[in-house]
Amino acid sequence: MARKKNVQYYGTGRRKSSIARVFVKAGKGVITVNGRDVNDYMPYATLVMDLKQPLTLANVVDKFDVECTVAGGGFTGQAGAIRLGIARALLEAGIDRSTLKVAGMLSRDARSKERKKYGLKAARRAPQFSKR
Repeated sequence: MARKKNVQYYGTGRRKSSIARVFVKAGKGVITVNGRDVNDYMPYATLVMDLKQPLTLANVVDKFDVECTVAGGGFTGQAGAIRLGIARALLEAGIDRSTLKVAGMLSRDARSKERKKYGLKAARRAPQFSKR
């Protein structure tokens, strides 16, 4: 794991309708999302823990600073997008691929909202049946 000074590594993450651009560089473990601290930006501690997963798996939580810009979707989708972006950026930084791959950090979660069909109230919800 050879790191140079002032080098930043980039990774793109997507989840649902969220897209995250993630920059990882050597530092003290500060995570910034859209110019704000991650704990101020994300409303739930579980989401913060979820997006830090690639860093904890690679044992580099306090060795890299993460700066990301995320747009679209809600907090859950944004946290998932940031997580994938961090994992991809860590690969560029020279972290061992197998540790991230086994934990499922490198695969995009392709689940998204199913479209509404005509004649139905939602994607699968049918109108209430009335006998008379």
